[in-house]
Amino acid sequence: MAAEHGLILDFTTVLGASALGGYLANRLRQPVLLGYLVAGLALGPYGFKLLSDVPRIQSLASIGVAFLLFALGVEFSLAELKRVKDIAIKGSLLQIGLTTALVAFLTIALGWVENFTQGIFLGVVLSLSSTAVVLKTLTERGETNTVHGQVMLAILIAQDLALGLMLAFLPVLNQPERLVWAIGMALLKVLLFLALAIAFGRWIVPKLISNVAATESTELFVLTVIALCLGVALVTAKLGLSIEMGAFIAGLMVSEIEHADHALAKVLPLRDTFACLFFASIGMLIDPVALIQNLGLVLGLVTLVMLGKAIVLMPIIFKFGYSLKTTILTSLGINQIGEFSFVLALAGLQLQLIPERTYFLLLETTAITLVLTPISLKIAPQLVEYLTQIPFFAKLLRQFTEPNIFSIPETISGHVVVAGYGRVGQVIVNILLNQGYVVLVIENSEAAIQRLRMQRIPYIFGDADSELVLEKTHLETAKALAIALPDPASSRLLLKRALAIAPKLDVIARSHHDNEIDLLTQMGAKEVVQPEFEAALELGAHLLATLGAAKSQIDRVITDIRTDRYRSIRPGR
Repeated sequence: MAAEHGLILDFTTVLGASALGGYLANRLRQPVLLGYLVAGLALGPYGFKLLSDVPRIQSLASIGVAFLLFALGVEFSLAELKRVKDIAIKGSLLQIGLTTALVAFLTIALGWVENFTQGIFLGVVLSLSSTAVVLKTLTERGETNTVHGQVMLAILIAQDLALGLMLAFLPVLNQPERLVWAIGMALLKVLLFLALAIAFGRWIVPKLISNVAATESTELFVLTVIALCLGVALVTAKLGLSIEMGAFIAGLMVSEIEHADHALAKVLPLRDTFACLFFASIGMLIDPVALIQNLGLVLGLVTLVMLGKAIVLMPIIFKFGYSLKTTILTSLGINQIGEFSFVLALAGLQLQLIPERTYFLLLETTAITLVLTPISLKIAPQLVEYLTQIPFFAKLLRQFTEPNIFSIPETISGHVVVAGYGRVGQVIVNILLNQGYVVLVIENSEAAIQRLRMQRIPYIFGDADSELVLEKTHLETAKALAIALPDPASSRLLLKRALAIAPKLDVIARSHHDNEIDLLTQMGAKEVVQPEFEAALELGAHLLATLGAAKSQIDRVITDIRTDRYRSIRPGR
């Protein structure tokens, strides 16, 4: 009983410290993820040692990873996966292969390893990036549906698939004659699992979820979804593959059924709760004393790794036809060392592929790159924006952001430009078309372009905030611009550049966060809409009507709130 109470106490302590760390990080305008990492450092064996069972907490943390990837699978869907399959498979293989070869060559040339086998091992460890940290940061920033977000996630998911092969060939790395057999067996496991997953997802999961949903029991529905997520993740772990891979596949199974959104809504609170355990567990691995003793070496390795991986990634991403902006953002987003590198490093230590000192240096370097990832993702858009102010890079960006597909009437004028053809953008376009307006859509998703092409809606394929793309839209003769992009940084840059071309243009912008409402208004947007507030206003209007309020009174209340830019209903006001 005392042991059970100890686990509850540890669990509560980590959650409480993570909440405090996340709050402080938020107040300091930093990602809450950094607060979780610092909380783990403070509580762990190298901090104040406030936890009695760190390994148990780290085991629970794997549930957070599973829920993170399950939610991603539900949101990603098979259609989205197909769209990025080339960069996912070919691009990730190139990245892993080049990173491994480069690390092996450098470590041997510099005398950091004793033989080629150790160099290959270090290359494999450093080739992985962090799906969990990148996904959490992209989710916080609302960038999972951006082009660079989906390219990052495609490469990361492919890396998770490759982890099973890596774990398979490590034990026989010193035995070349068994290497082919080990890789072959690992591939067979992956293919067998994927075949069973496809069959299970097509014929069993839809019926199972539908039958459970028919009971109208929220409790049973939640339990079934959790069991499916963790069950599939456990199967992949037993097969020697990654937990992340199993949870993601489970999410894909659910993504194609009509109850997908309901399942996602039930998992999100659990995802956020257990995810903070995972990030805190990473903080627990950082030894401040060892870090200070080896500070110069660790910082040098961190710089070498993050710059090196970005340099390797850039030509690969660019090769697949993505814009220079997307290339830079993606390369700076997944240039860390992944959390599953901890697993590979421990396996290498046990197999005597690396000495103990190298193992601890890997731990410290990996942990620091994970801590720096949210910061890197935060400054990457600002870096791209800064580069556009430098003539040389501005010319380079213009050269490589040429819209390669466009369908615009030769004499288009008096039209409305809609930037972004996601859920919000599609509604705007349909409203305008139904009222007889001429519409021109800017979109950089090939799937969305296909829909526009089928509906014969004029479009430009490219980044909406690109000056070269905007030049093609005839903004000077347009009636209005509606910004419905999923990326806040791109929205701001587009607004700035659009008004530079057409200062009197009426611009309607979508706000992602409360603090953007005033910012976009100050930048020149005529109207800034916050979707969540608008949904609340509609609910409030219906409720007032139900309670007997006159229509004129309701209209006055709603108009006053909108005129005041939602100030009276913003949280904290």
